[in-house]
Amino acid sequence: MKEHKEKEKEKDNPQETMNQLLRMVAPGTPIRDGLENVLRAKTGGLIVVGYSPEVMEVVDGGFSINCDFSPNYLYELAKMDGAIILSEDAKRILYANTQLIPDPSISSSETGIRHRTAERVAKQTGKLVVSISQRRNVITLYQGQQRYALKEMGVILTKANQAIQTLERYRAVFTQGLTNLSALEFEELVTMHEVAYVLQRAEMVLRIKNEINRYVLELGNEGRLISMQMEELIGSAEEETRLLIKDYAKDAGDDRIREIQHAFKKLSSDELLDNAHLIRLLGYPSLSSVAEEGLHPRGYRMLSKIPRLPGVIIHNLVERFGALPHIVMATIDELDEVDGIGEVRARAIMEGLKRIQEQVFIDRQI
Repeated sequence: MKEHKEKEKEKDNPQETMNQLLRMVAPGTPIRDGLENVLRAKTGGLIVVGYSPEVMEVVDGGFSINCDFSPNYLYELAKMDGAIILSEDAKRILYANTQLIPDPSISSSETGIRHRTAERVAKQTGKLVVSISQRRNVITLYQGQQRYALKEMGVILTKANQAIQTLERYRAVFTQGLTNLSALEFEELVTMHEVAYVLQRAEMVLRIKNEINRYVLELGNEGRLISMQMEELIGSAEEETRLLIKDYAKDAGDDRIREIQHAFKKLSSDELLDNAHLIRLLGYPSLSSVAEEGLHPRGYRMLSKIPRLPGVIIHNLVERFGALPHIVMATIDELDEVDGIGEVRARAIMEGLKRIQEQVFIDRQI
């Protein structure tokens, strides 16, 4: 039952499944060294990673080896025509020179015999199957319905650097959008149009991050510098996005916020740019309903910028005053009445919000 749930989870998140496969065969790992050896030798190869009854149903012939994995062993065994079966963790070679006979009724979009076999075995067993082309000099991964051709290191590095440049531009737009929105929040002039605009840019930044993560996984040991650049550019974008949603969602419960974040990830590019779609995800039936109710941030995002202000105090402030404008207008005595806030902290909150307000008015673009 547990295994079934895990399979269903992977099916729901194909990106994470592919990321796991890329980690397994990333440059610097023993299995990748072995695959590269076979690729350079131009012998071709067919490798199944995982031993199960489903795998043994499609295996015919060959011989049992059951030895520790080594790149050299894989290279030597690939010289034979048959497929190689590895353990689930790819640390042992179980069988070699086997013939794979998958169900021929399973559809395949491939043309070569080796790749057609690999795709059908992957669909039938759910295991990772690696096909190394003898003529095209390509390593292709198959698992379930997924297919991924590994690219040359130089090509990946070029694409990763282009993605980093794109991320830098989008992060700057997102940051400026947040600053402009902050100024409007203090002026009490926020409309859903500005909120939707910033949320769209936030999601674009996070999607570029996911793309770069894929490149980092493919680069293995060589992806460290790309990863460091990405993390520096991303900064606190994910937390800023979460707090922005928490400020403007109709229901600010943590479970609901997670649901909205997950829904954002599943939006198509066209849906993401549709303001009406974003408004519905935030819990409002229409733009007119937002206008009728008025739009004021609760204040989670702005209060989180005040140093050494615990989350529980922020929550108490929002519960007491309801919206950021009311917190900004509160006196020290009114702030002092909130649970967990004394006179010293009340003064720090008032001064902190004043400093933030002055800074966003300086930084915003008209």
